[in-house]
Amino acid sequence: MSSSYSFLVLLLVISAVVLASADYKPANYNDVNDDDNQVPSSQEYKQNKPQSGNPTDENEDDEDEGLINVGIDHRPWTSMLSEPSLQSYLSNGYYQKSCPSLEEIIHKKVAAWIKKDATIAASILRLHFHDCAIRGCDGSILLSHPGSEKDADASKTLRGFELIDEIKEEVEEKCPKTVSCADILTAAARDATVAIGVPFWEVPYGRKDGLVSIAKEADYAVPKGRESVTTLIEFFQSIGLNLIDLVVLSGAHTIGKCNCGVIQDRLYNYQGTGKADPTIDVKYLNFLKRKCKRASEYVELDGETPTTFDSMYYTNLQINKGLLKSDQLLNSDSRTSGLVDAMANQPEWLFLQQFSVSMVKLGNTQVLTGKKEGEIRTKCSSINSANY
Repeated sequence: MSSSYSFLVLLLVISAVVLASADYKPANYNDVNDDDNQVPSSQEYKQNKPQSGNPTDENEDDEDEGLINVGIDHRPWTSMLSEPSLQSYLSNGYYQKSCPSLEEIIHKKVAAWIKKDATIAASILRLHFHDCAIRGCDGSILLSHPGSEKDADASKTLRGFELIDEIKEEVEEKCPKTVSCADILTAAARDATVAIGVPFWEVPYGRKDGLVSIAKEADYAVPKGRESVTTLIEFFQSIGLNLIDLVVLSGAHTIGKCNCGVIQDRLYNYQGTGKADPTIDVKYLNFLKRKCKRASEYVELDGETPTTFDSMYYTNLQINKGLLKSDQLLNSDSRTSGLVDAMANQPEWLFLQQFSVSMVKLGNTQVLTGKKEGEIRTKCSSINSANY
């Protein structure tokens, strides 16, 4: 085992151990909701952040922040690990007084839906990712009007809107005009993920709902399964995530299904050759051709353990059984192959723990928190001005 590989594994192990043993709260999180002392907006944070010379400034221009804040100001060895941006200003106890039954409501609804349809877990996870991918985690994917993100081609196969609406309806009955749809979707994604085997994590709350939702933005930005690794890295960096987040969150493809239309070119006309992608394992290729005779069909993202949230996704990549081209490229690109190898060959808990860490960071992506940012929708599918 190379020294660089061993060091990478050590970083991941430390990150997972710290998460498992600590009550995880990024710096500057508040524990209570105080309307008179509302968390500042991201713009207000920029205006009031520590001045130059403060030890906390030393790495302020780094693209990748540390994974876990444990009271250490300057941790160069953790610069490649995941931590929610301090600009989030969210709080684990945000609804402790204003809606104490929130998490119970969400948990029961998600559990009931998963009991009826286990595949809804992957769908809620994907819905959350699509929401955070455009304008941050602001519930904009839930807006339903002509030209909204929900109308985009990239959103055609999204599911789970009805579950979020059902949760919102009950929450409004118990805590009217209090809880955002963005917070509900983030917590529902957590509960859905935990239900299929990922370690529990605390969801910090306080997101506001966005007022803008544009289909063209979703079609332009959301990954479609054919991107190069460079394109994926640039996309993840644009929303505040790093290389580890990219590889770890891609591991969500260990469950769920994909529309066969996404891989038709790999099966029948790769790069205009009229032939299949030569990198696909031959037996797997034959299996896919049987499953995807029509573009409208669906096929499991993980052909080995499609209903189990595990690290088999990474093993599949190493034997050329990655379904999406962008997934398979993670194994051959020097920037990501080491992480794929680590996830495939280390104890499974390492992947599961790191997945929960990256999900925390995803959920804090470019959130709206200030008094003048967004709103608390009373109905997730429309902004408040359309509800009165």
